[in-house]
Amino acid sequence: MTAAAGQGPGLSLEAPVTTLSVSKKWSRFLFGTLVALLFGWRVAAQEFVKDASPVAKDCTTPSSPSHPGPSCSSDEILELARAGRAYAENQMGIQSVIVLGLDRRIEEARWWFEKAARRGYAPAQVNLAILYLNGWGTPKNYGTALYWLKSAARQDYPRAQTNLGILYLNGWGVRQDYAEALRDFRAAAEHGETGAMVDLGFMSDQGLGTARDTTAAFGWYRQAAERGDAMGQNNLADMYLRGQGAPQSDVLAFEWFQKAAAQGQTSARIKLGFLYLTGRGVEKDLETAYAWILAASLAGDSRGNEYLTEIRIRLNGEALAGAEHRGRELQRAGEGQNRELAFMQ
Repeated sequence: MTAAAGQGPGLSLEAPVTTLSVSKKWSRFLFGTLVALLFGWRVAAQEFVKDASPVAKDCTTPSSPSHPGPSCSSDEILELARAGRAYAENQMGIQSVIVLGLDRRIEEARWWFEKAARRGYAPAQVNLAILYLNGWGTPKNYGTALYWLKSAARQDYPRAQTNLGILYLNGWGVRQDYAEALRDFRAAAEHGETGAMVDLGFMSDQGLGTARDTTAAFGWYRQAAERGDAMGQNNLADMYLRGQGAPQSDVLAFEWFQKAAAQGQTSARIKLGFLYLTGRGVEKDLETAYAWILAASLAGDSRGNEYLTEIRIRLNGEALAGAEHRGRELQRAGEGQNRELAFMQ
């Protein structure tokens, strides 16, 4: 979907929503951009999954309202994992990837995920599939990934259903089948999986396996956006900006791009910068425009760089230095957001 002339950056609507991309700069972005997308491509798999579990509630329940994450120490998790608790084995796999670093421990992560996956633990089955889809710590193998995703999907695990839909949509390890992709995405969306909602919106918008219907696409994006999904928010804003599927509204486009940009979504950051640059839906502000677009560029999305060049010429030295500082601060904040969002609790 391309932008109409004069309406903004030529950035495409994007799907799926919550995915783990195959980054060419993996070591640099491991901790900061686990859910950053390679724009214009369908990515390999959903992010690693943490799943709230009734197992080991003595130490995995929140310790206070201000601390929503697991309260188990690393030693407690390790002890539970060694005792054969699938929940803890999955957590050990996640810790091996994130806490200790890919370059040293990705093979250990695969080992832990596989132990939990063989016990039938659906989140670990999805995580193991991710490793096989991307060739992390093991040779790339779509067939094995498909096996584990189907195992999890048989348990009605929505993240597995979304990933299966991605495989059928792209023809990765299977015959490309839009009808099957739609079935998988709908099954996941019925369980509240926002990534699947955005995928359904994307397929409706592009007319893949179904008649092109921008109104239906808008509806799916809105459902995902209202549940806090950054890609859904970005795509919903894009529809408002272009007046497709809903009446055109710069104000509403700004509102939703702002929500997605605050979560580190780089496409939304570029478009938000464009609105500040042109004064559409918000008062014109070149410094703020530069900061948002620079934050996206620092995250590896260079599609707004032409605007950086344009704005740089129009700002004096002091204003430019301030805008660059803000952009770097936004990028650091975005890295923290992505790191938290990449692991579902």
